[in-house]
Amino acid sequence: AKPRQLHNTHWGLVCPAETPEGQACGLVKNLSLMCYVSVGSPAEPLIEFMINRGMEVVEEYEPTRYPHATKIFVNGSWVGVHADPKHLVNQVLDTRRKSYVQFEVSLVRDIRDREFKIFSDAGRVMRPVFTVHQEDDYENNITKGQLVLTKEHVNRLAQEQAEPPANPEDKFGWDGLIREGAVEYLDAEEEETAMICMTPEDLELYREQKNDEATLTEEEKRAKAEAEKREQEEDRNKRLKTKVNPTTHMYTHCEIHPSMILGI
Repeated sequence: AKPRQLHNTHWGLVCPAETPEGQACGLVKNLSLMCYVSVGSPAEPLIEFMINRGMEVVEEYEPTRYPHATKIFVNGSWVGVHADPKHLVNQVLDTRRKSYVQFEVSLVRDIRDREFKIFSDAGRVMRPVFTVHQEDDYENNITKGQLVLTKEHVNRLAQEQAEPPANPEDKFGWDGLIREGAVEYLDAEEEETAMICMTPEDLELYREQKNDEATLTEEEKRAKAEAEKREQEEDRNKRLKTKVNPTTHMYTHCEIHPSMILGI
């Protein structure tokens, strides 16, 4: 990467516009809005948690017995292996979303290299994004691909804004959204493994189009595309809709607002 230009992984973490002119141009960078720098948290409880969930510590690992096991790294140190990484990753992710583990812990699963990397050290730049349901939950009337953030959360925040609670401990606020798992902080490394949608409207549109792909005939699809094209031509200032990428299986997160990539 050239030192004066932003790298692709800086998206959302460093402002692409705010930089001084002259000789320091591009060398002095500014943090984006809503960015956060991790303060660090101890890794031992995490290692303990994973050992209790079937992780084999590296000292006892026999490569011949589990040749395809996934290696687990915590802050760069190889601590053990696990034979069922998908299950383990889901469990650790679940504990983070329920706030049993610090929200600033970063979980990166590299399927191709069979590695699961966990970072809990200080000094990592992170940014918040909305989380998206990955599974259907018929009991709670939740469909896959919906935002975890609901109208109830928004109404509760609006009510608090209008009349703050007498006891500060009852405040829901931003921390409440993190505790509910509606907002998640991602660092540059974890963002590589996430599929982030630009706006909640795009997420809704994506679900609709995926549904159309499965249910509509070719003729109906063509008619719908023509109607959308006419609508676009009538209003030239209308925002262009993102084309659905057929290879996109599912979005995992959604941007809070696209303007959050900018600095102050």
